Amino acid sequence: MSEPRDRFVENVRRHRERLGISQEELGHRCDIHRMEVSLLERVGCDPRFGTIVRIARALEVSPARLLDGIE
Repeated sequence: MSEPRDRFVENVRRHRERLGISQEELGHRCDIHRMEVSLLERVGCDPRFGTIVRIARALEVSPARLLDGIE
């Protein structure tokens, strides 16, 4: 089983790529710096709940979709 962070990162990346947007564009859409998106995708930091919600909105999914597969 993947670590929860790994699964979250996979979900974010998958949804970002589904929309065909860059890390920079995702950061712009959810008003966070591109470097923070990069850190999240490299599993370099744990996001706060508010950040998860903003990312989910920018990716046009529910926050729960970003947590799919996490037990």
